[in-house]
Amino acid sequence: MSTTPDDRTPVTGPFRISVDATPSGVALDMTHYLSTLVLALAEAAAEDGQSLLDDLQNVADLDRSARHQGSDSHATHERDEAVQDLLDELVDGGTVPVYGGQVLRLVGALRRAVAPRPVPSQREAGAA
Repeated sequence: MSTTPDDRTPVTGPFRISVDATPSGVALDMTHYLSTLVLALAEAAAEDGQSLLDDLQNVADLDRSARHQGSDSHATHERDEAVQDLLDELVDGGTVPVYGGQVLRLVGALRRAVAPRPVPSQREAGAA
């Protein structure tokens, strides 16, 4: 695994972030961070599976209630707080730190990904 950034992966740590252009913007590849979350969930399940399952079931119940009651309901706020509590416990709150020069590399990769691309003329595209 190389730690040298490339155009696609401007952030190499503590969590790798890759940038891919899409027709309507960009896609940020956060697989490395999400893998850390899944591993933290697995570790929590190994340590106290019932407690983790209870927490997740509570979040699911609150989410169902929130969808029924609306985006500004008490259940929505409770769900959001329960999710944040889990993120705080498992992955330092859910934020992805980007340090130093990697910030500028990320900005550059985002700018390149959304920059207008020239449309090849018919002749350049192989037309007669």
